[in-house]
Amino acid sequence: MTPLAEPDIRASFVNCTKGEAKRLALPRDLAERPWADLDFLGWRDPASAERAYLVAGSGTGLLGVVLRVAPQAGHVRRSMCSLCLTTHTGDGVSLMTARKAGREGRAGNSVGSYLCTDLACSLYLRGKKNAGRRLEESITLAEKIDRTTTNLAAFLQQVVG
Repeated sequence: MTPLAEPDIRASFVNCTKGEAKRLALPRDLAERPWADLDFLGWRDPASAERAYLVAGSGTGLLGVVLRVAPQAGHVRRSMCSLCLTTHTGDGVSLMTARKAGREGRAGNSVGSYLCTDLACSLYLRGKKNAGRRLEESITLAEKIDRTTTNLAAFLQQVVG
């Protein structure tokens, strides 16, 4: 992923108002992010444990979504991210929901998926971050990346309708 600038990130959000996008907390370490290893930009809101954000490239440019992180429902032994298929113990995976864009979102409709709690899927795939014991797969890194971006595109398509 190429490095993103603050105005581009803020303009990419499709499931919040322009005012909300203007006020959301961006990561303070944008310049230091490992952009070459990222397939999308994801971060948690440092001021609110229940908010997260995700920005990815799409066929029409950048697409950003605001996510709501569901509270953990108790101790989970092991769970799997639906994007990168990384397994985590404890609270390493969270249910994250996104209000749908447009009229459906204004009517209260949302979609959800189980995602890596820290949204570091790209780094787990590349072995830059450790999630514990990884399941062995016979596919290449490029195929894992393609699978993850396909899963992400499907989730984002559900958000935009």
